[in-house]
Amino acid sequence: MPDGTRFATHQVGFKQAYTRASVAVFKSSSLKEELTVDHLVVTLVAPDKPGQVERIAQCIAEHGGNWLESRMSRMAGQFAGILKVGVEPQQYDDLIKALNALSAYGIRMLLADSAVETSDTTQLISMKLVGNDRPGIVRDITRLLAGQGVNVEHLITDVTPAPMSSELLFHADAVLGVPVGLSLDDLQAGLETLADDLMVELVLGGEE
Repeated sequence: MPDGTRFATHQVGFKQAYTRASVAVFKSSSLKEELTVDHLVVTLVAPDKPGQVERIAQCIAEHGGNWLESRMSRMAGQFAGILKVGVEPQQYDDLIKALNALSAYGIRMLLADSAVETSDTTQLISMKLVGNDRPGIVRDITRLLAGQGVNVEHLITDVTPAPMSSELLFHADAVLGVPVGLSLDDLQAGLETLADDLMVELVLGGEE
């Protein structure tokens, strides 16, 4: 499979999160025995080899599911992704069982019912950030964002050698959900205080 767009190089708990060999299904306690939710959000990780995506897509199609959205990438010999699947309520259980059976091929999944996404109090902002890499940089950035009520909608990070030196540069491209009343100048200034070398660009109207 091609590398494609890389997921965050700084993986948080990826290894621990996928130690289970079967699908785990989380349902809201408010759901009744007769399911009314018809969308699933699926996260997955599997050994990177040809045919894995086709196997997942075939399983979904054979059990009445509709592949709606996805983000997938190869990293360190593993293939990981997140996707949204639509399914009729009467076919929900059969689809879950079929996805669970994919563990025989080393495909591990975590499923959750999708939530309604509505917010009139935030605006999407594109963030580009570059600075010298160091341990804890992702923690410091996300801590500051959370303290300002900012939600990370989409994040890609990478580390590359700096031109003309052996130092490593940390790069982040993100889409942020920023509270409408929050000044972008203040947010940018706050991020740049995390390190003298940190350069931040914020642009209204973020796109994934």
